[in-house]
Amino acid sequence: MTYLDRILEQHREMSESDHRSVEGLLRSVQQMPPTRGFRDALRVQPGLAVIAEIKRRSPSKGDLFADLDPAAMAIAYESGGAGCLSVLTDTFFFGGSTDDLQAARRHCSLPVLRKDFTVGERDVLDARLIGADCVLLIAAALDKLELLALHELATGIGLDVLVEIHDEAELDLALEAGATVIGVNQRDLVTFVVDHERAVRMASLIPAEVVRVAESGVRGRADALSLRRAGYDAVLVGESLVTATDPAAAIADLRVG
Repeated sequence: MTYLDRILEQHREMSESDHRSVEGLLRSVQQMPPTRGFRDALRVQPGLAVIAEIKRRSPSKGDLFADLDPAAMAIAYESGGAGCLSVLTDTFFFGGSTDDLQAARRHCSLPVLRKDFTVGERDVLDARLIGADCVLLIAAALDKLELLALHELATGIGLDVLVEIHDEAELDLALEAGATVIGVNQRDLVTFVVDHERAVRMASLIPAEVVRVAESGVRGRADALSLRRAGYDAVLVGESLVTATDPAAAIADLRVG
């Protein structure tokens, strides 16, 4: 069993034990103010946009910055020119929380992605209710019908959706769902190996009207330049920013033309 299998098993168990009324959650969502526009924020930035991630730990590497202050980090990221934030809210595997997302969002003006393992409609509704502007759907974690249904629900309640893919088959599913923001994860979810060539190959296959995001394994300016040349609009960067001595400067270094 891979780490992704273990994470999904836990999240599906949690989802199945959640008996809150979907209709009640929908009524609550309808009272929410408009989102900040995650996709639009990436589109308007000149050059390569940076989605800067707040991430306390990872299953493969352990603690990265367990005691980070999400508010201070959000402020630093915004001052460095980040286009959006990504906040891990999974607690057991990544040490995150919804409190992290809400604190980060309160202290900056950037749109925020809820980075978590979305497996059911209540997960999507919760993302909106806690203040996220965008939700992550991982194609490898969902079957076709789930992906289509959750994407439709998310967009219907005002969320942008980042659909994460790894290969051509998953790209086809993302496009069938109507994805307008697609992230190519350079890291294999089974072996953890980063494959930069995969990202370069996939970029040319993603339609131009879709916002193209490269995820994982972006180590610095050289990687950013390579991905920008390949056609990416944005990079999602976590580990190298969280562990940077000066996160704002590290983001500025990634903002290649």
